[in-house]
Amino acid sequence: MGQKKNSVKILMTSIALCAFVAAMNWVWGCQSVDGAKPPVSVSRALSKDGLIEQPAKLTGQSERMLPKTQFVISYNDERKCPNYVCWSLTPQRLQGRVERTEKFYADTTLEESVRVDYYDYRNSGYDRGHMCPAADNKNSEEGMSESFLMTNICPQDRDLNANEWNDLEQRCRAWARKGNTLYICCGPIFDTEGVKKIGVRKNMKVAVPDRFFKVVLTLGEEPKAIGFIFPNRPCDGGLDAYAVSVDEVEEETGMDFFHILEDAEEDKLEAAFSLNEWGME
Repeated sequence: MGQKKNSVKILMTSIALCAFVAAMNWVWGCQSVDGAKPPVSVSRALSKDGLIEQPAKLTGQSERMLPKTQFVISYNDERKCPNYVCWSLTPQRLQGRVERTEKFYADTTLEESVRVDYYDYRNSGYDRGHMCPAADNKNSEEGMSESFLMTNICPQDRDLNANEWNDLEQRCRAWARKGNTLYICCGPIFDTEGVKKIGVRKNMKVAVPDRFFKVVLTLGEEPKAIGFIFPNRPCDGGLDAYAVSVDEVEEETGMDFFHILEDAEEDKLEAAFSLNEWGME
């Protein structure tokens, strides 16, 4: 009888040990590649915690939130383009083999009165400029398809789209491949109220941005952040010529980035940037 009790005791101890190991693996697995807490899932984009990459709620302008599977859009009904698009770029997202679709299409989550379609950009002289790039969604067919939604698009100068903007997108992917999760937000900047508009339909005119911004944050052992502002026209010089602090992007856009970080950490990261730390010198 004593031998049987000992066997049961050993079995129960083994089960408890296995459960503990499984629990620890789950906890460790919840850490991102660079040691930071993982971003909140897109399904919680409008929750109390919010996403690391999502700015604070905008004030004084039209905004409706459109969470997608791999990025979040803040859409402006009046301008018919996004206020911003934000996403977390992990090394895993870049390992996919999903082919680029090249099929731009209307976002049917919007009512027709504010729903831009691909043909609204015809003969405008502007590219359909991605905010969240297609190549950042190669791990997901749905994510790739959603990257061609017109709610993820802005009228963008063709030279800018093909050169500096594309160069920065590639640079971000290179940073992420080093094992860092990047928290990214980008979008248009409108300097004047009387903005230029395009569109083939009388009641469907899309505002043309004067400039574009992008902010990038990585956490872990060496947290750092950097911003970029480009004019919506052909640009001269390399990416370093358009690099700025996150604070400067906030001043130009009126947005509050990375606001769910601790205040002291946020202030330090946003106040300055180092080209050398980002491998740009």
